[in-house]
Amino acid sequence: MLPVLGQKTLSAKQIGLLDSIAIQDVPKNAPGIATAIIKNGKVIYEKYAGYADLTDSTLITSQTRFNIASNGKQFTALAILNLIDEKKLALKDDIRKWFPNLYPNVKERIPVQSLLNHTSGIRDCYDLWALQGYTWWEKSFDNSDVLALIEKQVDLNFKPNTQYLYSNTNYILLALLVEKVAKKTFVAYTNKLFAQLKMPNTSFENNYNNIKGPIAKSYFNFGTWTTYNWIWNVVGDGNIFSTLQDQIQWEQLVQGKGKTTFNRKIIAQSQQVIDNSHFTNYGYGLEFGKYKDLDYAFHEGATGAWKATIIRFSNKKLAFITLTNTGKSIPYTQTRQMADVVLNLKPSDNYFITKPKTIGTYVSEDDIVGTYVTESDFAFTFEKRDTTLYLKRVGRNDVALEREAENIFHQKFDTDFKQEFTMNTNGKIQVTAYYTNHAPYSLTKTDEIPTNFDVTKINGTYFNSETNTQITIKYLDAKNYEVTFQNDYKTKGLLVATHKMIVDFYIFDFVDGNLLLKGDRIKNILYIKQ
Repeated sequence: MLPVLGQKTLSAKQIGLLDSIAIQDVPKNAPGIATAIIKNGKVIYEKYAGYADLTDSTLITSQTRFNIASNGKQFTALAILNLIDEKKLALKDDIRKWFPNLYPNVKERIPVQSLLNHTSGIRDCYDLWALQGYTWWEKSFDNSDVLALIEKQVDLNFKPNTQYLYSNTNYILLALLVEKVAKKTFVAYTNKLFAQLKMPNTSFENNYNNIKGPIAKSYFNFGTWTTYNWIWNVVGDGNIFSTLQDQIQWEQLVQGKGKTTFNRKIIAQSQQVIDNSHFTNYGYGLEFGKYKDLDYAFHEGATGAWKATIIRFSNKKLAFITLTNTGKSIPYTQTRQMADVVLNLKPSDNYFITKPKTIGTYVSEDDIVGTYVTESDFAFTFEKRDTTLYLKRVGRNDVALEREAENIFHQKFDTDFKQEFTMNTNGKIQVTAYYTNHAPYSLTKTDEIPTNFDVTKINGTYFNSETNTQITIKYLDAKNYEVTFQNDYKTKGLLVATHKMIVDFYIFDFVDGNLLLKGDRIKNILYIKQ
């Protein structure tokens, strides 16, 4: 551990707890972590643990460069703010002023502001590539590939400025916009910015061959530590390498301290929500919310086994940073555990309703069986196998449930995960899920498929011209279908209504004989039945 400034503000007990949190997922001879806490411009805690490179036993230090991924969005936004300050563009400007080939059929304006706070409706390029069968990190795509992909899109996820939906494409287009307006590469422009910020070891990397060390190699662990070659060239949304020392410098500037030749008013503006926006949860590459009843700003970055977290309690002049190169570590959790120690906060379950307030009317397992969905089509499916009720969720293992009370069940091996079954105002069964680390949420049971419904009518092949992909659907049995995506990837589909199917992480809506696909960050992609 390096010498720490102002460490006297923490007790010996707090330092011990912080150390144990920092190294909890850093076993011997393993990749690790770099983490720090900054208060009122002073570093009050700083810790390095583990290896940057297992092949030559290089340890992680203050000069080790990590890929901080989406945490780089704040610097893309800072570049945009700087150009706005120079009167070279405005938040209200339509992005198509510079990129006229984008969305010629969309009548609504797509302002720069809507890209900054993810209200543009522009689809996420990574989800679009997944539809095309690409594993993105196995490619060497660059920003021109993203632009070419988006120029083929006819529609948006939704009308601009009507919804919030995080999309990496927004910030890649903003990086391209910087190049158009500044008349120099995005990397060159932001490197000048980082020099002004006194962050000499930070840069976006648009050519993987030119990344300078020392680098914390990224390691997964599936029984043994495994690294991989990084060959990615897309920038703006992430792909930014930095040291903990540079990130500390940035936090000091954010707190109004430190030395810089960059305009401090722009730095201060970058920490606020966007003026006159109806959406206050996201601003200039930064999220806003509450953590255990405290207002805070934060962001997460993750690309492969590289992960990074920053959280800021601005009214306390307090920031926490965690950078990792290990797939075993979860900086989202660790950083907030550190905040709990420093701020003396109670466990999470003190801030959430974690169980039903009362016991309701008895509900039988047979009545429970079926599929339940939220308004956003997140689904639970309950099945009865012999005498045991099981919960099925996409992307997770099936879990056995046990009855706790007349209308309350819990997961057999995690009793904190509870399910309460009640009737909603429309007379339909709904389930409310409770857990210690999130607020309760409810799903409503879908109607049974009519017995006279022709389950084979949705069989066939569907084609989308925007992505040049096709989907083939074939009925199997009951409510089950075989679904074949691009590159012959086959999976199962579950029909939950006459017009709706759940397929892995997608929702298929069948409208006028065609298929509308909805995913996490891509919506309403039209597949025409052939």
